[in-house]
Amino acid sequence: MNLKIILPATLVLSHMQAFADATKYTTESNSQVLKQLPFDNIDDFNDASRGFVAPIPNDGIIKNDKGEVIWDLESYHFVNSDRAPNDPFSPSTVNPSLWRQMRLLNKAGLFKVTEGIYQVRGADVSNMTIIEGKTGIIIIDPLLSKETAKVALDLYYQNRPNKPVKAVIYSHSHADHFGGVKGVIYQEDVDSGKVKVIAPEGFTEEAISENVLAGNVMLRRAMYMYGALLKPGPEGQVSVGLGIAASQGGMTLILPTDFVKKTGEEMEIDGIKFVFLMAPGSEAPAEMLFFLPQFKALGAAEDATHNMHNLYTLRGAKVRDAKAWSKYLNEAIVLFGDQTQVVFAQHHWPKWGKENVIDFLEKQRDLYKYMHDQTLRLANQGYTMTEIGEMMQLPDSLAKEWYNRGYYGSLNHNVKSVYNFYLGWFNGNPSTLHVLPEIEGSKKYVEYMGGSDAVIDKAQKDYDKGDYRWAAQVLNHVVFADPANQKGKKLLASTLEQLGYQSENATWRNFYLMGAKELREGIRPQPVLATDSPDVVASMPMENFFDYLAVRLNGMKAAEHFMLINFNLTNSNQRYLLEIKNGVLNYFPDKKSDKANLSIAISRSDLNDLIVGKVKKEELLQSKKLIIDGSKEDFKILKSLFDTFNPWFNIVEPQLKSNKE
Repeated sequence: MNLKIILPATLVLSHMQAFADATKYTTESNSQVLKQLPFDNIDDFNDASRGFVAPIPNDGIIKNDKGEVIWDLESYHFVNSDRAPNDPFSPSTVNPSLWRQMRLLNKAGLFKVTEGIYQVRGADVSNMTIIEGKTGIIIIDPLLSKETAKVALDLYYQNRPNKPVKAVIYSHSHADHFGGVKGVIYQEDVDSGKVKVIAPEGFTEEAISENVLAGNVMLRRAMYMYGALLKPGPEGQVSVGLGIAASQGGMTLILPTDFVKKTGEEMEIDGIKFVFLMAPGSEAPAEMLFFLPQFKALGAAEDATHNMHNLYTLRGAKVRDAKAWSKYLNEAIVLFGDQTQVVFAQHHWPKWGKENVIDFLEKQRDLYKYMHDQTLRLANQGYTMTEIGEMMQLPDSLAKEWYNRGYYGSLNHNVKSVYNFYLGWFNGNPSTLHVLPEIEGSKKYVEYMGGSDAVIDKAQKDYDKGDYRWAAQVLNHVVFADPANQKGKKLLASTLEQLGYQSENATWRNFYLMGAKELREGIRPQPVLATDSPDVVASMPMENFFDYLAVRLNGMKAAEHFMLINFNLTNSNQRYLLEIKNGVLNYFPDKKSDKANLSIAISRSDLNDLIVGKVKKEELLQSKKLIIDGSKEDFKILKSLFDTFNPWFNIVEPQLKSNKE
């Protein structure tokens, strides 16, 4: 069909210089953290080092086929020091708690979890777990990129017997848990039945809806969340809390061959018994935990990790169900707690010993339940989402456990997500029901406050007093009202910087510092990794592919046209009737119309080659592998109805509107 799909390539990190030192207020704020948390507890340092076998080769630098660096662990060596684990030293530009987390994340390599279970950590944002079966191995979650996954598997083979992969299990539907699959297995081996790919029910739909249908906007926000353009260092990116960073290699997908559908379902894979616990709507819309009786080991997927997780992720995703999340962890304790000697997850490091495991699971369970219950308690007393975010506190029994700290999720934005889960974005006050858009509202705010110069002068005084939250709020209005005001942009950048330096949450820090960077330097487009990669789009079931096209359809432009398209996959003789009507694209399997404007016939393999750019439309037409019946004018109109997405839209400055919208 030759509908151009924007599929960005590899992200090249921009090396940013340090913006500024920490102010005295930031230094004091960070020093207070040292008094509030148990830095003398070094259990995590012992656990994160336990079972170490071998480091990531080549100093943790991984390249793609073009020789481009897509993973650079060496750039995070700035956090390593000879200081003892209980030495709380950190630079004034980093929250000490976040610095501690980065030190732990930097413990990378191949680790033995228990006899027969190994993990590769620090080769990507997530872990790859390898379970040794009777004749081969079972891989849990093959990372985000095929390059990092291959290096991880090679590292395992360098230190363990070279047995074939018998199965890959996706614990859930997030890209960093399936994207590297073609680095560890081949599609041909799956097609032949040699290798199984196992996932929770709903995996395919959820993986595609989250990573493709909303892929462009999520990609742009993920750049901020992961600090993709920040140089790693004390004034820049200091991990993402859940892991060090996201790799920037080739994201791939092989669709599952088997789905797990209910809790208690058992499966034997290469002599290893798995007992599954379904956890939909927890950390991912499709997720599952599993217990391995032979190893007395619980695989917690991403539902029990060494940080407070997101109930709402700042990159944007479906809000998660805190109550369900806590119930799944409780179910894991009830079903498997007495038998479990080790719990491991697909991020961070394991916990060993039944008592430690149960204490960890209970307090992670109660963390999510506390946020859920107390948010609704306060909401039922009439407090708004913003007010609850400011009021909420955790009891010390939860707050002073390092694995409950807000390195990735935060207490403030998580309780807002609970409110939103039940009550949506509206706070009930009619004055907030239909507020002006950001640009128009900002212009009125600035006018009411006496103009940009007056706002900047007052904001400077608040900045000088360390009142950064308020300074950022009012200066944002200046920038949106007058984006050419360099004085306002520079002061806002400095303000965001100090907020970033103070943040315990890695993703908040990255958002603040990315905003500061773009306010100072502007947007400098460069190739980026996209979750709607050619390989992922080519792997979609046709129904999901048509859903993707429907999202790209320009509704108002398409409303002027009524079109019917017969679409035939020649290899399988699958037929679809596509209908564009009322500005909407609908599709109907096993239908065709004699009144169609166009009829298109192509094999799925040739369609995939077209999508990934291996062939051009003209080549397929010439070889008659693509047949288009209908007028050239209708085909030209059809192509014109679909938008392409630019991943470099404005965030900290006003978004320019186009006539297309």
